[in-house]
Amino acid sequence: TVFSKDSCYLPPLRYPATCTFKGGLESERQQYIIHGGKTPNNELSDKMYVMSVVCKNNKKVTFRCTEKDLVGDVPEARYGHSIDVVYSRGKSMGVVFGGRSYIPSAQRITEKWNTVADCLPHIFLVDFEFGCSTSYILPELQDGLSFHVSIARNDTIYILGGHSLANNIRPANLYRIRVDLPLGSPAVNCTVLPGGISVSSAILTQTSNDEFVIVGGYQLENQKRMVCNIISFEDNEIEIREMETPDWTPDIKHSKIWFGNNMGNGTIFLGIPGDNKQAVSETYYFYMLKCAEDDMNEDQKAFTNSQTSTEDPGDSTPFEDSEEFCFSAEANSFNGDDEFDTYNEDDEEDESVTGYWITCCSTCDVDINTWVPFYSTELNKPAMIYCSHGDGHWVHAQCMDLAERTLIQLSEGSNKYYCNEHVKIARALQTPKQVLPLKRPPLKSL
Repeated sequence: TVFSKDSCYLPPLRYPATCTFKGGLESERQQYIIHGGKTPNNELSDKMYVMSVVCKNNKKVTFRCTEKDLVGDVPEARYGHSIDVVYSRGKSMGVVFGGRSYIPSAQRITEKWNTVADCLPHIFLVDFEFGCSTSYILPELQDGLSFHVSIARNDTIYILGGHSLANNIRPANLYRIRVDLPLGSPAVNCTVLPGGISVSSAILTQTSNDEFVIVGGYQLENQKRMVCNIISFEDNEIEIREMETPDWTPDIKHSKIWFGNNMGNGTIFLGIPGDNKQAVSETYYFYMLKCAEDDMNEDQKAFTNSQTSTEDPGDSTPFEDSEEFCFSAEANSFNGDDEFDTYNEDDEEDESVTGYWITCCSTCDVDINTWVPFYSTELNKPAMIYCSHGDGHWVHAQCMDLAERTLIQLSEGSNKYYCNEHVKIARALQTPKQVLPLKRPPLKSL
């Protein structure tokens, strides 16, 4: 994936709030709304970004990212909150709730500089078209919550669970927030419902039009919640019930932390740190959990992936402070026949410069449609090496029969390289080493 040239800078963010949004026009493409989060210098962001897909072919997806200026009651910088979109009377509005923010600047002394507190339990309605934001105070919402689960359905948002930092509890909350968008001022009301669950940092996936599944999260600090719940809707009524517990592996059961995200189509992506006693201490184990009923009994698939973390997993902080930033979309969002263009060579960068799919020699068989990685250093393009003959040209490392160790050595060094076709010419052009004349002692005369 790449960003278009007219995109703004999107900093790496920890725990922003994200959601998908589609305007009233049927031709308008789906957008992604990103708000808040922690920046790399450990400050909090109050920015709102809008991302959309502007171009797609079978090699890459191009996003456009723009910053949305907000006016009115602008939500303060925060993280661990939620943003959703409600639709009412042919109009739409964004809803921001919860999260954590740094304590007021007057209280931020050196010893408490990075101390966070719950945000006030206000509801913010944001007009994505004009950037207007309005704050609402609802008496039913008494405490600020972070890392809760939010489900948006038409004009209603359901808030489940969450963590209250002030009380250090995870109350079994279940709120129903309804937003009416008439011609005049919006009307917002909140209802406290029974049957909530106590959980924070859970993952939500949708298995059908009226059914969701909650997986993971924590019921206490550093104590995972191993129970999963099914949330079903019927006639605007919500029902939460426990589902059959997945067959968790021993690694998952004994790990103190886990993290992950929704992959769409009722599938959850889970990760846990590997055993730090192993030779490769930075190993992470990843699992795919299928929550759809027809796939419930399928075996979980696991694989490992090397990470750069050197922390001891036993001393790691809970999932709520992990550094993951991701947003999800249905698996078919970028596949199939849609309004996006298929592969076109004109869409690509100037390949006379990049040259990844050239024919580098008479026996070259690198093809864009059939190529697969050969070296461990390759990701999505074939490894190449630069031949220094003449004006220079690129050749594929695999076509030159280069061993991976040789390829790495050539890429790290500054020595000249000549391809198979030009290596004999290069040798012929080499200047012979200078041979010093043989010194002979003068003859002595008798």
